[in-house]
Amino acid sequence: MPLPDAGSPWPPKTLAPVYADYTEADAWYSGDKARLAAVYGTGIRRERDWHQHLTRLWAQARDLTRHETRLHVPLAGDIASTSADLLFSEPPAITVETPATQARLDQIWDEGGVHMRLLEAAEVCAGIGDVYLKLAWDEDVAKRPILAVEHGDAAIPVFRWGRLVEVTFWRELERSGDQVVRLLEHHEPGAIVYALFEGTSTSLGTQVPLASREDTADIAARVDVDGRQPTGINLLTAIHVPNIRPNRRHRGMPYGRSDYAAPVYDLLDALDQTYTSWMRDLRLARARIIVPRGYLQDLGPGEGAVFDADREVYAELDMDPTQGGGITMTQFAIRVAEHEQTARALTEQAIRAAGYSVQTFGFQGEAAAVTATEVNARERRSMITRDRKAKYWTPALRRIVEAMLALDRALGWSKVTPEVPTVEFPPAVSEDPRSVAETVELLARAEAASVETRVRMLHPEWGEPEIRAEVARIRDDSGAFDPIERATATLRQGTGEPAADEQPAEQ
Repeated sequence: MPLPDAGSPWPPKTLAPVYADYTEADAWYSGDKARLAAVYGTGIRRERDWHQHLTRLWAQARDLTRHETRLHVPLAGDIASTSADLLFSEPPAITVETPATQARLDQIWDEGGVHMRLLEAAEVCAGIGDVYLKLAWDEDVAKRPILAVEHGDAAIPVFRWGRLVEVTFWRELERSGDQVVRLLEHHEPGAIVYALFEGTSTSLGTQVPLASREDTADIAARVDVDGRQPTGINLLTAIHVPNIRPNRRHRGMPYGRSDYAAPVYDLLDALDQTYTSWMRDLRLARARIIVPRGYLQDLGPGEGAVFDADREVYAELDMDPTQGGGITMTQFAIRVAEHEQTARALTEQAIRAAGYSVQTFGFQGEAAAVTATEVNARERRSMITRDRKAKYWTPALRRIVEAMLALDRALGWSKVTPEVPTVEFPPAVSEDPRSVAETVELLARAEAASVETRVRMLHPEWGEPEIRAEVARIRDDSGAFDPIERATATLRQGTGEPAADEQPAEQ
């Protein structure tokens, strides 16, 4: 796919419905009340949704001269961050067979902070439905490939049989009124092509030289006259990760769907309405004093009058002394229980509709320490959703890591042989160390497991060299010897014969 033609509609017409979904999901993910009001206040440009959106809290017009009283609950952001934590709170194990290649991969991974990039990408993916990872390089920054994150609403992809084969990333460099300057970055096997366009909010506009702007001059210095920069490898330097499929609004298309896809939007809006009503009760319930006109102190012409609640002596007033001095206090009740129950029910339903267990979000109180098995049982729905998402991430990570190693070699920064790695996600819930230690101790007492087996139970993340070294250290520290010799020694002690190390030397 070549770069879009000058003057093309932006975004491309074929992606307009998908980008409209991104816009709606992004408004909730951002937690920005101004964005929500902008999305629903003007109406999403789909006739089938128009009347539905008019009933939403954020579609209602308000008096701009008064303070904003609508309240937003950032549950959407909590859902996205929780999804990322379930996937990447612990980094996945990415391994290759060659030790030298593994060492270089670990170096790139650690120095580049790849784990934090994956957390960022997973949160964005859950929020808007799609995310992309791409490779970049800058020798002035580091002599290694750099893993970067691109959001779904900044990409124009090309899929073949559901797999990404080309993609164009774009970003706005400048916006002045309706005039927009965009930089396009097209990834294809073997090359990255750059182009600069000056257009409007709805049109890509005309192409201009990369060297015409200071912020793209460095790109112009490393590309040819067509804006092409060879990568030196025949692999695509970008991958696509869908949040979860299928996309119910765009069936048959390879795009992912947001965790907020219908009906979660309705529940999130109802939750905001509930909290807005609750805060309105608090405002209306403030105590107010109603006094006769004679109780007010005149401040002069045009200055109005005030009531001094600390005043002790008043001029003579015509009033009934048995009616409480004519002062009336007004204070409305606050419907705390009703609002709290409604908000909790809406929150729990939104969490379940997004594919998670309410226990994952701290509901039902903080229980005592439990085993990982019990946690998985309580949070089964969250674990199923997590495993489902991990299956989309696994092949994507394998492809981008292979391309990363190949690019590293092609740029001359290493001589390792690129390999397709193995990707394994760790358990979402780790066993309590105390419970594991007690289990290991019981097995040791019962002599039901070897030292090596117990070390593997205590450190499941270790590799073979670490396990063997630890077993050797334990045997050295405890003076342990072969189990057969130990059993023989025990039998000899029972018969009164000296142990092997006590036998007299042969004469």
